[in-house]
Amino acid sequence: MKYKRILLKISGEALQNKELGLNHDPVLLKKIAAEFKQMLDVGAEIAVVVGGGNIFRGLAGADKGTDRTTGDYMGMLATVINSLAIQNALESEGIQTRVMTAISMPAIAEPFIRRKAIRHLEKGRVVIFGAGTGNPYFTTDSAAALRASEIEADVLMKATKVDGIYTADPVKDPTATRFEQISYQDALSKQLKIMDAAAFSLCMENDIPIVVFDFFKENGMVEVFAGKDSGTLVTHG
Repeated sequence: MKYKRILLKISGEALQNKELGLNHDPVLLKKIAAEFKQMLDVGAEIAVVVGGGNIFRGLAGADKGTDRTTGDYMGMLATVINSLAIQNALESEGIQTRVMTAISMPAIAEPFIRRKAIRHLEKGRVVIFGAGTGNPYFTTDSAAALRASEIEADVLMKATKVDGIYTADPVKDPTATRFEQISYQDALSKQLKIMDAAAFSLCMENDIPIVVFDFFKENGMVEVFAGKDSGTLVTHG
C-alpha cells in the first residue's frame, strides 16, 4: 500500500441516485463498504469527510432567501445525516466506525477530539467527521483539509465524477488532457479548481498530497490507496 492513513472527501451529491429519487443510494453505500473493507484488511486507517449537498447546501439556500449563516448550519446538519448513513452502511458489513462531529450532539455522535480520533484510527475504526468545521462560511473541502492536517493523514483523497484533474472541463472540452501529477504551485497558476482556496492552501502548507480520482470507478479508492495509476496526484513536485 502506498498510504496508510487516508482521509476521503466525498460530496453529498455522490451518495445520491437521482433516477430513483434517493438521497442515499444503497448500492453505492455497499460499494463504499466493500472497498473500505479491502483497505482495512491490509492495515489502512480511514477517515471520511462527507458533504451535505444532496440534502441542503448553504450557498444555494442563501440564493433563495435563507440567511447565509443559518443556511450553513443547516448544511452542517445535512452532513451529519450523511455521516450516519455511511456509518450504517459500514456497520452493516461488520466494519467498526465512529461518527465525530464539530457541533456537539452526544445522543448520536462523539464530539471531535483529535487524540480520540487518532486512537480510533489506530484501532482500525473508520472515523466519519460530520458538521464540517462547526463554523459557517467554511466548506466541507476546508473541513477535509483541516481534519487531514489534524490527524496527520498521509493523503487527502478527493472523490469526483472524473478520473483526475484536466486542463479544462472534459465534459465540455473533448480536447482536455489529464494531469497524472501536478504541483500545488502549477495548479494555482493554472487556476485549476481542485478545492476551495482555503482548503488547498491548508494542504499545501502542511504538505498533504491530494489525489483527485473517479469515485464511481470500480475499486477506484483501492487503486489510489495501493499507489496504482489512478487519478491525479497534487504535491509540492
